Amino acid sequence: MSQEIPKRRVVLSLLAHPDDAEFLCAGVLCRLADAGWEVHIATASPGDCGTVDLSQEEIAAIRRKEGAAAAEVIGATYHCLEERDVNVVFDRESGKKAIDLLRKVAPSIVIAHPRLDYMLDHEQTHLMARRAAFGYPIPNASALPLVEGSAVPWLYYCDPIGAINPYSGEKVAATCRIDITDQIQRKTEMLVRHASQREWLRSHHGMDEYVESMKRQSAMRGEELGVPYAEAFTQHLGHPYPANDILSEILGGK
Repeated sequence: MSQEIPKRRVVLSLLAHPDDAEFLCAGVLCRLADAGWEVHIATASPGDCGTVDLSQEEIAAIRRKEGAAAAEVIGATYHCLEERDVNVVFDRESGKKAIDLLRKVAPSIVIAHPRLDYMLDHEQTHLMARRAAFGYPIPNASALPLVEGSAVPWLYYCDPIGAINPYSGEKVAATCRIDITDQIQRKTEMLVRHASQREWLRSHHGMDEYVESMKRQSAMRGEELGVPYAEAFTQHLGHPYPANDILSEILGGK
């Protein structure tokens, strides 16, 4: 049974690194922005290991600017929790940063990494986002004031990279798929704002197709929906999270 769409139309993606949102959920963020939602894009780390020739401080400064520039394409706000790349750990300190961020933003929808992904930064950020989504409306969970309308949000997990379970090699299932065909150009524009990463990925991953790999994954999920491009999500349905599929209700999907 459908529940009322919340009065606070605020969505937050909390993922590990700059460009993760652009790969995995920027099409849906575009659609929500077009529907009048306030959009926030947060990363646990500034991506300070995403380089072969710069210092941590130098590449972090570049990637923060790229994250903000990508968010600006859709009028979103970029945040960074300032954990260290390839050293993101879910603990009391990082968890507090995540709770405080959600306390300030008070999102009605949170988009996070899945529990299983190709690198541990993603899996640890999943835990940070999951605890913050549950805990941020609790009055004593943070010293920051509660925003009116704060409540346990709808929580969705985007695909792992390649939509592949890294432990089994199998394609992961999804509870909803959202058509982003009309948003693929803006999704691409957001991704290419992360210019520093093309050379890094080519050097470390042996991959020289930064945009094309994103489009392949979007096209694969689109084929499942019968459209050119889509993004897939798994909704967290445990107590006490909202159980209706608000993304599909707002944007259409299956």
